Amino acid sequence: MVDLESEVPPLPPRYRFRDLLLGDQGWQNDDRVQVEFYMNENTFKERLKLFFIKNQRSSLRIRLFNFSLKLLSCLLYIIRVLLENPAQGNEWSHIFWVNRSLPLWGLQVLVALISLSETMLLGYLSYKGNIWEQILRIPFILEIINAVPFVISIFWPSLRNLFVPVFLNCWLAKHALENMINDLHRAIQRTQSAMFNQVLILISTLLCLIFTCICGIQHLERIGKKLNLFDSLYFCIVTFSTVGFGDVTPETWSSKLFVVAMICVALVVLPIQFEQLAYLWMERQKSGGNYSRHRAQTEKHVVLCVSSLKIDLLMDFLNEFYAHPRLQDYYVVILCPTEMDVQVRRVLQIPMWSQRVIYLQGSALKDQDLLRAKMDDAEACFILSSRCEVDRTSSDHQTILRAWAVKDFAPNCPLYVQILKPENKFHIKFADHVVCEEEFKYAMLALNCVCPATSTLITLLVHTSRGQEGQQSPEQWQKTYGRCSGNEVYHITLEESAFFAEYEGKSFTYASFHAHKKFGVCLIGARREDNKNILLNPGPRYIMNATDICFYINITKEENSAFKNQEQQQKNSISRSVYHGPARLPVHSIIASMGTVAIDLQDTSCRSASGPTLSLPAEGIKEVRRPSIAPVLEVADTSSIHACDLLSDQSEDETTSDENMPSNLEYAKGYPPYSPYIGSSPTLCHLLHEKVPFCCLRLDKSCQHNYYEDAKAYGFKNKLIIVAAETAGNGLYNFIVPLRAYYRPKKELNPIVLLLDNPHKISATEHCS
Repeated sequence: MVDLESEVPPLPPRYRFRDLLLGDQGWQNDDRVQVEFYMNENTFKERLKLFFIKNQRSSLRIRLFNFSLKLLSCLLYIIRVLLENPAQGNEWSHIFWVNRSLPLWGLQVLVALISLSETMLLGYLSYKGNIWEQILRIPFILEIINAVPFVISIFWPSLRNLFVPVFLNCWLAKHALENMINDLHRAIQRTQSAMFNQVLILISTLLCLIFTCICGIQHLERIGKKLNLFDSLYFCIVTFSTVGFGDVTPETWSSKLFVVAMICVALVVLPIQFEQLAYLWMERQKSGGNYSRHRAQTEKHVVLCVSSLKIDLLMDFLNEFYAHPRLQDYYVVILCPTEMDVQVRRVLQIPMWSQRVIYLQGSALKDQDLLRAKMDDAEACFILSSRCEVDRTSSDHQTILRAWAVKDFAPNCPLYVQILKPENKFHIKFADHVVCEEEFKYAMLALNCVCPATSTLITLLVHTSRGQEGQQSPEQWQKTYGRCSGNEVYHITLEESAFFAEYEGKSFTYASFHAHKKFGVCLIGARREDNKNILLNPGPRYIMNATDICFYINITKEENSAFKNQEQQQKNSISRSVYHGPARLPVHSIIASMGTVAIDLQDTSCRSASGPTLSLPAEGIKEVRRPSIAPVLEVADTSSIHACDLLSDQSEDETTSDENMPSNLEYAKGYPPYSPYIGSSPTLCHLLHEKVPFCCLRLDKSCQHNYYEDAKAYGFKNKLIIVAAETAGNGLYNFIVPLRAYYRPKKELNPIVLLLDNPHKISATEHCS
């Protein structure tokens, strides 16, 4: 077999640009052949066109040089007027002849020759078969008027003092400036806003009108009042501003006619320019313009990308975003492809939002719009979807495309994405945070079936509330509910906390119980200093350290709380009237716990009697259900708690008899064999030993395996859980799995009935059968 590596010759050294231009003598001895490629530029005219017109950078240099020549010619005209002595008399010859020095004439001739040569060359290169189209162009006519007389004066010396309206070169300079700006945009691959171009055109048009009027009146008044340039400037400003003092007026009929002509030109040209500027301004107001680069570098901002902006989505986001005190100085830049509706426009005009919220009409799929929003400088990007979308799959597809575009444009910008269907999470796994609405919704419904009001609890926690809802209601429960709806989740370091500092070295369960009893706050989780993961209710084995971050639920954070001294607290809290119910808890603790999570501490009846315990009231406790509040140890006894650890995979009825279970159902613990979509985490569940045929899952029809035709015929002992949905989507998997999780007792497993409008889409049902 031939060794291919030995047959391939080594690569030649890389040639420098100088070698390609000047040639290299070393390569001529090789067998290589130099090949030149041309793209229809092999003729001399095509090469000139490439340099003067097609190439952006060289064309930009040519136009900049042309613009400088026109400004130089106007400057030479002003110098000639200032150096000229006013002629005596009112003869018409003073209009056609001027006094021009020889050096000044030489400079003007040189400028005219260069300008005329460039004009002829560009006309030749842009010629497309119609010569009259080239000749009748206004820039070409102005160039002939201003340059040809100087060229003729070279061969006819008597015409050296002939008046030439060189000041008309200002219009050629304006034309060159517009072309130069266009070439500049092409060369740097960056498009300025149309507003900038229109303002530039308007200003240059106004300056050209004023300069033409000044020079024309000054020259025509050589046979009248003999005005200088300053008097002409004063007259033009007073006239164009419609003030008209009348102290300086033209005398000759020619200058008066010239003023009338200039006013007519101004009345035609300027309104057109202002109309275009106003139109662009209105369009800019609709699209929102650009977010300032200076503000993006000095102030912090986030970008909100939505496909359609609804008032409820906007208000929910703004209220929750600005609820955090550290985010008060942030700007919110909204990037939406649709125009603002009346409600959104009215809300954004409120002073509270108008100073902090900026609306930009554009698409996140365009780099130009992302550049307008300064996405690369943003602190975060939120891509949200409307909850009322009819086609949720199409909405997710748009969200995925926007997420890809943002990640490609600004890879370092944190990305928060809201997705609607769980099977689409896999496509945006690169995002920093992903929230699936359907997955979260079904999981919350499942928890609500296990523990009623769980969805209400979490809804109150994630939504910002001041706790003032329902205070005007005559019902006491509504007042309590509204006041406790202001509970939020806060965090604080243990050693800096007045709530939890005394529990250093104690177990998490002990700290949570006594902090709730003493202060009415609910400790729900902790995080080690060197760990990024938050442990929710880690149990009695977790020992609190001074550097731990404690997460708790309370009406307000500890920094905004006031503590009474010990003597006053004893006077107000020792009285028995302050305690409520058999649990002997303070009233303020019970009220605070109304809006907090109810911690169901594990049963520690298996602990030794020698350990520290708390006395519990004897009444109200039933043997069939473990108490909600059990004895709490300062430090867990690992030798006596292994049998009832919540973190173990043992169900609480593992050793109980199955006499209450149907005889034909036998469960085994394991993971579901199939996952309905990529990204779903496996959960240990109660499973049947064999997969049930799909025909047996239908309650409305019998099959060859059973003859039941309704749910009543099955004789279920536990209550049914009925789910009414349009289709059995993949998100339904997150509803079924928690209700069949391993930690749930077998005797508490409720039958689940799916009531579907469209039973043909049954992907999740097949996976869970």
